[in-house]
Amino acid sequence: MALSQIIFLVIAAATLVAALLVVISRNLVHSALWLIATLFGVAIFYGFLSAGFFAVAQVVIYIGAIAILFIFSVMLTRRLMQDNSPQINRGWPLALLLAILFFGGVLGMYNTWPEFAAMAPEMAAEANPLEQLGLALVSPNAYVLPFELASILLVAAMIGAIYLAWEKK
Repeated sequence: MALSQIIFLVIAAATLVAALLVVISRNLVHSALWLIATLFGVAIFYGFLSAGFFAVAQVVIYIGAIAILFIFSVMLTRRLMQDNSPQINRGWPLALLLAILFFGGVLGMYNTWPEFAAMAPEMAAEANPLEQLGLALVSPNAYVLPFELASILLVAAMIGAIYLAWEKK
């Protein structure tokens, strides 16, 4: 086994463990920190795929902006959330079974779709993917509206967190 394969498997295991800890952690701040570790693992996978732009975007946008915004929001509203009830309910085995079945279904669809492997070279020969992404983000016919709506939603969430945490005198 090559060194790059061993590094990939170690990073994959660490990313999966961090993702599991995001879900099962009882402390929201710890969960947010595990989310940052998970997102950093995904950025490393982009680096392995030679997609440097997406790796940097993953770090800057997801880790640098969204996860930090989430941590600030949790810290601002921490005293409002004093719930110490268990975080796992009785339906978790059914949820786990459904998640495994869903993953198996997606994997089965991937294996029975012969055009999937043939699609990638055609898309790469079309144009520069970075140029296509840039045009899609600013084009009024593509993703500019969802991009702006997401930013408005994040600002509204931050304003709401500040309002809830504000001490009334």
